[in-house]
Amino acid sequence: MARLLTINPGSTSTKLGVFIDGKQEMARTIRHDREMEKLRDVPSQLPIRAQLVNEALQEEGVDPATMDAIVGRGGLLHPLEGGVYEINDDMIYDLYHSRYSWHSCNLGALLAEGIARKHGLKSYIADPVIIDELQPLARITGWPGCTRKSIFHALNQKAVARRYARERHADYHDLNLIVAHMGGGVSIGAHEKGHVIDVNNALNGEGPMSPERTGSLPVISVIDICYSGQYTKTDLKNTFVGHGGLFAYLGTNDAREIDSRIEAGDEQARLIFESMAYQIAKEIGSAATVLKGKVDAILLTGGIAYDRYVTNWIEERVNFIAPVYVYPGEDELTALAEAVEEALAGREPIRNYEKMAE
Repeated sequence: MARLLTINPGSTSTKLGVFIDGKQEMARTIRHDREMEKLRDVPSQLPIRAQLVNEALQEEGVDPATMDAIVGRGGLLHPLEGGVYEINDDMIYDLYHSRYSWHSCNLGALLAEGIARKHGLKSYIADPVIIDELQPLARITGWPGCTRKSIFHALNQKAVARRYARERHADYHDLNLIVAHMGGGVSIGAHEKGHVIDVNNALNGEGPMSPERTGSLPVISVIDICYSGQYTKTDLKNTFVGHGGLFAYLGTNDAREIDSRIEAGDEQARLIFESMAYQIAKEIGSAATVLKGKVDAILLTGGIAYDRYVTNWIEERVNFIAPVYVYPGEDELTALAEAVEEALAGREPIRNYEKMAE
């Protein structure tokens, strides 16, 4: 077992956790005001977040020097195989310069490496969002100029899949699973023997609608909207990714509020909410064909998995494929710690990140 400090930066918060011998001993969430969201690059945010993290650790009485390693949430890098990666200079360069795009998760490795370097420790990331294990068939679209990419909730999907395997006294690498992460975005992965061989790119608009994303839309309709003159490119990106889905139809992305409307007799709220579950079930069915029907289990996870309306609607449609298990929430700090503990114990490899040519 190990003593680990985990760091998970999001757009409005930075979450910290201390894990000792597999048990979480400290949890702290640093909330950020809207001014942080306006700083849309690493150089602007990094020193502020680093100072806030150091202050929070001091307040919690946590001495990073007593840790065995520091673990950060992985950011937007070039496509990688799933697993644990030691943070190195190549990774730091790519994240600091947002070489593959900007997202607040880029700060995870940078914050972890800064603390680790100061105390002579090693630092790691695990299963970043750009994990790419797609089979060749899954990369083809209907047009050569557009290739499917793997960007999904890899950390939580892999963690839940491994948790299910442990509970069944099985090896994740021996199972075929379908994992549906249902949060602000929805990603459904076909896990074949430990590899996610197909998954919808929820960030770029594939798959089911979600609380705030449109999901896949009819191409010709999108072209008509783009050339209508009513929207800029930025307007449409923000609308499709941040103000689509449930929010576009119902004016809210809060499942609890929608539940209340349904219970009060709002038939439109029920129709839209159930349609999201319907689309998720269709995507699960599609993943089952990727696995040729050989599915050991279907796992539902993410914040929306707390909602019994949604999980019941989905289960009614897909339980003929395989048993359905619900793992609500997305404890990313625990997922980071568990992945690195496995690697430090020698049960999983520690991988090396190599910079790709410019």
